[in-house]
Amino acid sequence: MGRRGAARPDAEILEGPARAGGTVQEALSLLRRREVRKPRAASRRRAKPSRREVYVGFATLLYEVSDGVATLTLNRPERHNAFNIQMARELRDAWTQIKRDPAVVCVIVTGAGDKAFCTGFDVAEVAAGDTAGAPDVAYDESPLIKLTAIHNRCWKPVITAVNGMVNGGGLHFLADSDLILAAEHATFFDTHVKVGLLSALEPVGLARRIPIEAVLRMSLLGGSERMTAAEAKQIGLVGEVMPLADLLPRARGLAAKIAQHSPAALARTKRVIWESLDRGLHDGLRHAWSLIAEHTQGPDTVEGATAFVEKRKPRWAPYTE
Repeated sequence: MGRRGAARPDAEILEGPARAGGTVQEALSLLRRREVRKPRAASRRRAKPSRREVYVGFATLLYEVSDGVATLTLNRPERHNAFNIQMARELRDAWTQIKRDPAVVCVIVTGAGDKAFCTGFDVAEVAAGDTAGAPDVAYDESPLIKLTAIHNRCWKPVITAVNGMVNGGGLHFLADSDLILAAEHATFFDTHVKVGLLSALEPVGLARRIPIEAVLRMSLLGGSERMTAAEAKQIGLVGEVMPLADLLPRARGLAAKIAQHSPAALARTKRVIWESLDRGLHDGLRHAWSLIAEHTQGPDTVEGATAFVEKRKPRWAPYTE
């Protein structure tokens, strides 16, 4: 998979003592000497260049990385962003790329266009018999259960920006998202039983975050009634509802705030919270303590404290999974 993008930003004026190999006093002295040579006004006027890379090689997805935030767009608007086997496999590959890329700290998932976020598996392909990788293969081998970050054990924070209707398999992205924003016109429903299919995987995920009655209502009505964005917010499925024009700007704003923090701390924090849902209180706390111990072996714990004392912005270590 190729990519094209702007050059990386220049190195910061002041490198941390741990990276430079010197003391804090030496580093501060270096900064003061450079400040004497460079007028402050000129420094303030110089904008920090952004890092933006657009990845090519996907047929059904749009994927770009900018300033620590990856934006993953489901790109089949002519099919209401329904996924087929190709998109499922590309999603699996995209999450693998995200896990391995230290430039990615946070992820935004959205859909192309203004009508649909994702309407599940493309029924037209089911009718045509093109269901390779469907439930006739083992659960762990099917690309149809490698759609989301959690499906792929990617612990980088995910914001889902729901730009339209969500049906069936599209609910996976909501069930596994960390933060969910929705456009005012978004609707939520599940037509599995309407077309003779079992509504099973999506409700299992949804039942961990919204009332069981809401899950059963959506699953059993088969799309005869649709949950509105306002109703989704009322039951806690969605965190914020806004006009479509504000959706991506708000998602990017939240992602930028998240991406300024320690990538390792963010990923481990997300992991311990999600994995606690599968554990009792005692086991959950023991697991949390083990991740705390693991994290303190890395550099960010010391760097965060040092930056706080020195009243400067932390320089976090790159993180991959």
